[in-house]
Amino acid sequence: MRGTPAAKQPTRFLTELFRTDMNETPSPRQPIFTKGLKGVIANETGLSDVRGEEGRLLYCGYEIEDLVDLCTYSEIIYLLLNKRLPNREELDGLNQRLRNDRDLPQPILDFFKSATKTARPMSALRTAVSMLGMYDDRTKDPSQMKEIGLSLIAKIPVMAAYYYRICQGLDLPPIRTDLGEAEHFLWLLKGKEPDPNEAHILDVAYILHADHGMNASTFASRVTASTLSDMYSAITTAIGTLKGPLHGGANEAVIEMLKEIGDEDNVESYINEKLARHEKIFGMGHRVYKTLDPRAPQLRRIAIRLTQTIGEPKWIRMSDMIAKMMRARKNLNANVDFYSATVYYSLGIPTRMFTTVFAIARSAGWVAQILEQLEDNTLFRPLSRYIGPDEPLLVPVLDMR
Repeated sequence: MRGTPAAKQPTRFLTELFRTDMNETPSPRQPIFTKGLKGVIANETGLSDVRGEEGRLLYCGYEIEDLVDLCTYSEIIYLLLNKRLPNREELDGLNQRLRNDRDLPQPILDFFKSATKTARPMSALRTAVSMLGMYDDRTKDPSQMKEIGLSLIAKIPVMAAYYYRICQGLDLPPIRTDLGEAEHFLWLLKGKEPDPNEAHILDVAYILHADHGMNASTFASRVTASTLSDMYSAITTAIGTLKGPLHGGANEAVIEMLKEIGDEDNVESYINEKLARHEKIFGMGHRVYKTLDPRAPQLRRIAIRLTQTIGEPKWIRMSDMIAKMMRARKNLNANVDFYSATVYYSLGIPTRMFTTVFAIARSAGWVAQILEQLEDNTLFRPLSRYIGPDEPLLVPVLDMR
């Protein structure tokens, strides 16, 4: 069922770390400057391989398309944490481990009930994860990092769903141990038995979002971990980074754009006006992929099936029109956020929860990346290029008269 792992390619190293003038006497070498660390390899990983030129994504050597077809999200969690797929016994053990660790400490529930109901769910999740660390004595023991990571993977969906329901004045469905990860989140969010088809679709979305190289939130989490801080601090860092609209928040912006457009007849004029004002079209383009994001076609197929089922096919038709225009006008392809917005919306997930769903899925990758960072840790300490005054300034003396 698993198939054969794709052959691993040799790890690429940054071959030119410093510039030197080969025609002159050797002099002290100057570091390369590249804004935003673009093109700089900052670490090595055996977890996810983002092949931007080819439009391919692999987890631990397996093609993402094969994993979507043959695996569940729980298997992906095991794969990322152990760098191999589980057997049946190991998978059952992981599932039981996650299901038994979903309960939240009462102070977290009290915080949700007392917190402002107008905060973004990602803000509440970020604060709640940080609070959890205060109630876990295992943070004092570095050997417990993996156990803490598994506990967070189990609890993050519960915190996300419970905060949303509290904000809506709804009751809190009891924690269950008979449901998988996607099923359980839908149960908590909607308060009714999850539809198996919807749960499967969300499970696929989780797989597609589980890890993605040295993206901004993963990099941020590894920077925090590199200081030998605890798992809660590193995941809090990741959540705060994912929250931004240039990272995880883009999927919310996509569905808001589609709602603003309203109808297929308005797509062309809307996009033309946006481009004329040099405004960003969210969900388009990617910092790494030079061709189509391999996750986008998977989500597009799901979106087509879903919109046909719920009777709102205009969302996918509008999305395709925008994607075609942006490819023709700007040579930009749709990324994972572009079609995930329609998928989440069609599943009945509230728009303000979209980025939180991204965080639920990516928690597996964050934990795995943090653990990998600590296997051979080096503190991240890049340089910055100073562009202030060259000569020292004189400190002015205050006129005390």
